Amino acid sequence: MSSFDVAFVVPLQGPAGIFGPSAELCAELAAEEVNRAGGILGRELRLLPVDGGAAPQAVAAEVAGLVDAGAVQGVTGWHISTVRQAVAPRVAGRVPYVYTALYEGGERAEGVYLTSETPDVQLFPAMSLLAGERSARNWHIVGNDYVWPRRTAQAARRHAIADGMTVAGESYVPLGTHDFTAVLRQIERSGADAVLMLLVGTDAVRFNRAFGRSGLAARCLRLSTLMDENMLLASGAPATHDLFSTAGFFASMITPENLDFHGRYAARFGPEAPPLGSLGESCYEGVLLLAALIGQAGSSDLQAIGANAESVSYEGPRGLLRLRQRHVNQRIYLAEARGVEFDVLTQLS
Repeated sequence: MSSFDVAFVVPLQGPAGIFGPSAELCAELAAEEVNRAGGILGRELRLLPVDGGAAPQAVAAEVAGLVDAGAVQGVTGWHISTVRQAVAPRVAGRVPYVYTALYEGGERAEGVYLTSETPDVQLFPAMSLLAGERSARNWHIVGNDYVWPRRTAQAARRHAIADGMTVAGESYVPLGTHDFTAVLRQIERSGADAVLMLLVGTDAVRFNRAFGRSGLAARCLRLSTLMDENMLLASGAPATHDLFSTAGFFASMITPENLDFHGRYAARFGPEAPPLGSLGESCYEGVLLLAALIGQAGSSDLQAIGANAESVSYEGPRGLLRLRQRHVNQRIYLAEARGVEFDVLTQLS
């Protein structure tokens, strides 16, 4: 019997390439587990890697070419929003597409399902909690210059105004930025007591290191909605004072499901494997959700999948999760960096 082939789109280059290896291994682990349970519609699940770190239109052309040729029956993976915006119109209405990256919200293309966080459930509660408990009321936003940071910043401004906070300034830099000197000066001049980081991968790592050297950490806390364990480790302990992250998963969470996930990952890939983090874990869930959607529908037909989507559930490292309006309904947590590890402080939603 033929295999069930899925385009797995994850960055292998560029700023987001830092967590590509972890994402690949997490997806591979999920595929192996799906296959041990019988595969998808009785067929072996195979992941076909696509470099999501390439130019968005090039990624979209490669994925669309695979769909056109009948070489893949689904798409999943973590990639930035500009890649999703290029891919989604090319595959909409043709094959199921499970997008696993936290994003700005609002995706409506036919057949797209989303496992990760949006600002309303992730960012807003974190800003409000830090305003109340740490007096973080005057924010400066630092982001890469593309759709996710720009639209998330718009949402953050609206929330800040509604909650009695202010946004003192905003700075946007191209993907792949190395020098943050000018940005740090802008933060200093703004008088901000908190920085909202909307930077990807190694850009966030470089910013953290520069921020740590600048001395700004003595007066400004940082909050990121995209800061996984690989990025934290690369930043280094001297650069992580008063750094907070909000996400649906942290590798340090002490739950039976997460401890079991760690055990399976370590047993399969060994002690030298890339650290588990929220972004890699999302790719594990992407594979599980895609298999669950098709399994519940008994078909890869998008109409059948859509008709059954609200009754789909799957069990992963974050426990039992279900869909609501094509997004996974999930718990969100706030964590603080302690050196190069995250300490989960509280559940936000």
